Amino acid sequence: MHVVFDPVQRLHTPDSRLFAGKLMQCPEQPSRADRLLAAACDFGCRMRTPAEFGIGPISAVHDAGYLAFLQTAHCQWTALDNASNEVFPHVYGVRHVRGRPTSVLGLAGLYMAGTNCPIGAGTWRAAYASAQAAIDAAKLVCGGENAAYALCRPPGHHAYADLAAGFCYLNNAAIAVNVLRASFSRIAVVDIDVHHGNGTQEIFYRRNDVYFVSVHADPANFFPFYAGYAGERGADEGLGFNLNLPMMPGSGDLEVAAAVDRGLAELGAFNPQALVVSLGFDAAATDPLGVFGVTVRGFEDIGRALGELGVPTVLVQEGGYDSECLAQNLIAFLTGFTGQRQRHRESTDRTA
Repeated sequence: MHVVFDPVQRLHTPDSRLFAGKLMQCPEQPSRADRLLAAACDFGCRMRTPAEFGIGPISAVHDAGYLAFLQTAHCQWTALDNASNEVFPHVYGVRHVRGRPTSVLGLAGLYMAGTNCPIGAGTWRAAYASAQAAIDAAKLVCGGENAAYALCRPPGHHAYADLAAGFCYLNNAAIAVNVLRASFSRIAVVDIDVHHGNGTQEIFYRRNDVYFVSVHADPANFFPFYAGYAGERGADEGLGFNLNLPMMPGSGDLEVAAAVDRGLAELGAFNPQALVVSLGFDAAATDPLGVFGVTVRGFEDIGRALGELGVPTVLVQEGGYDSECLAQNLIAFLTGFTGQRQRHRESTDRTA
C-alpha cells in the first residue's frame, strides 16, 4: 500500500486556538504527520509524493468564493493595521445574512465557523497539498490498487463546501469520493473520528450515490455540536443514505467496534463498490482531544472490520493528535485492515 504525503503539508503551523474563552496551543501541528508518516513507513507502506492535479477536483466540491478567500485571506489580513499573524474571525455570518462583504474582516466570519481553523502564511499551500494527496490516493485506487493511504494534514472532514471548521479547510474525503465516482457508481464513506464528520455529511446529504456513516461522540456536549445526531438520515434523493451513530463519552473498544459493525451492516443493501475511510485516531484513550477509550487493540479490530468489506479503499487521515500511541494506533489499524484484506482475497480466490 502507498502512503501519499507532500512535505508542503508541513507549512501549516497554527499558533493557537480559542477554547472555552482561553487562548491555547493549537494541537494540529506538523509533528503529528511526521509521527504518522514514520509509522506508515515502518509498517511497510511505500512513500509517494502526490502528483499535481490542479484546482479542478477541489473546485468540484468547494465554492469558488470560498476557495478565493482561502488563497488570499492571509495577505489581506496581515495588511490590516494591528492585525494578528493569523486570520481569526471576530464576527460571524451565522444567520440572517443578506449581503456578501468585501472586507477580509467580514469574509472571515462568512467562511470560517470558529477560531479553531486559523489561517496562516502556509495554510493554503498545505491544505492544497493535503487535497492533492487525497486525489492521488483516489487515482491510485481508480487505477487498480486495492487500497491507498492519504496522509492528509491538515485534515478535512469538518470543512463544508464553503466553510472552514475544526482544523479543516478542504474536505479531503469528499474530494476523494468525487474522484472515485469516475470509476465507481456507489461509494461508502465511513468516518470513525471521535468528532462527527459534519462537513462530509452536508456535502453528500442529498445524494444517493454516496452512503455516509459516522461513529462519533454525542454532539449534544461535544464538537461539532450542531450536527451528528441520530435523526439526521439525509434529505431529498439522499434520504436514508446518511447514518449517524453518536456514542456516550467513555465508550471503549467493545462499544465502538459494535457501532462500526452496525454501520457496516447498514451498508449491506447499498452494496458499495468503493470505500473512503475518514480515519481518526482521536478516539484513542490517550488522545488529548478525545473522550473515548479505544485502545491499540481496538483500532486493530476496527481495521479488520473495514477490511472485511473487501472493496477498493482510500484511507483519508483525519484527527488523532500527538500522543505516545498515535503511531501504534496507525500500525494496529493497518495490521487489522491489510490482514483481513489478504484473508478476504484468499477466500475469494478459493471460491472463484
